[in-house]
Amino acid sequence: MPALEAIEHVAGMQSQAPQAPYVGLWTRLEEFGTRELSDLIAARRAVRAPLMRATLHLVSAEDCLAFRSALQPVLERSFAGAPFDIGGVDLGALLAAGRELIEHRPRTRAELGGLLAERWPEHDPASLAQAITYLLPAVQVPPRGIWGTRGQARWTTVKSWLGRDPDVDRTRDTHVDRTRNPCVDAPLGRLVIRYLAAFGPATVRDIQSWSGLTRLADVVDGMRDQLVTFRDEFGGELFDLPDAPRPDPNTPAPPRFLPEYDNLLLSHADRRRFITGGERVPLQPGLGGRYGMLLVNGVFRGTWGITRQHDTAVLHVEPFAPLSERDAIVFEGEQLLRFAVEDATVREVRFDG
Repeated sequence: MPALEAIEHVAGMQSQAPQAPYVGLWTRLEEFGTRELSDLIAARRAVRAPLMRATLHLVSAEDCLAFRSALQPVLERSFAGAPFDIGGVDLGALLAAGRELIEHRPRTRAELGGLLAERWPEHDPASLAQAITYLLPAVQVPPRGIWGTRGQARWTTVKSWLGRDPDVDRTRDTHVDRTRNPCVDAPLGRLVIRYLAAFGPATVRDIQSWSGLTRLADVVDGMRDQLVTFRDEFGGELFDLPDAPRPDPNTPAPPRFLPEYDNLLLSHADRRRFITGGERVPLQPGLGGRYGMLLVNGVFRGTWGITRQHDTAVLHVEPFAPLSERDAIVFEGEQLLRFAVEDATVREVRFDG
């Protein structure tokens, strides 16, 4: 599967650590190379924008246009709940001024806040800048997000970068017959469809955890004739698309190295299907691509991190308990090192702890 199709297939990838999606794609695809995604970002076919859960996600340009309007309430609620202060500012005037500044050229939040503070000197520059990047449809531009770079996070509007304003009518859906139910033509209904295509079977609470939206029960309830339902072992009602794959429980799941913030582990309210020991998902700082979680038989069994000293790269695996699949984990880990640290001449997989 091409990288762009895979990004859409999983309904976007968490990208607060901007290079984590590279490992996320590598672990899912055959023959994926870093340049494929870097070229998509440089060509504006994939973008990084605040979307689900008001956090940065890597999505296709088309999905950015499709998702952003439906998720506006999530961005607004997240901004209102953060320690930002723009009390007394004319919000319309602030957003108009911010739009003009970042459409003139992409700017960092520090640059943007300094310029806005010239007009609103009595307010915190950081809060003024955050208001623009939360409340306007905005994207971070390259070189941020390009593999191997450390460019500053600079922002411009979706319209300036992609040439179009977000348009909820651009959400594409081939999974259901939309003529049978108007709910799936609504922005929230189409977002539900995209979530289930990526992560179903799932509960309403799972969909809300992934998106950051609330009160989706009525939306899902109105789509019942287009969905199939199940009960999990805890009695929860699960929804899925009729034609979605549901593999046999005994299907082999080889070891996989997921990057930090991977949406597989952040897109469910109930994570017991893959976190069986109550472990916390580690959220590492940094650019990404060097830390993450180890799945064994589809279950979270440990963490990993890559260190580099001169020409030697070491993948440190820290399992929660002894693992019998060490040979398979070492094999997969060696492939990860070849991908993530191409220029190392010595690569080693170590089990720590």
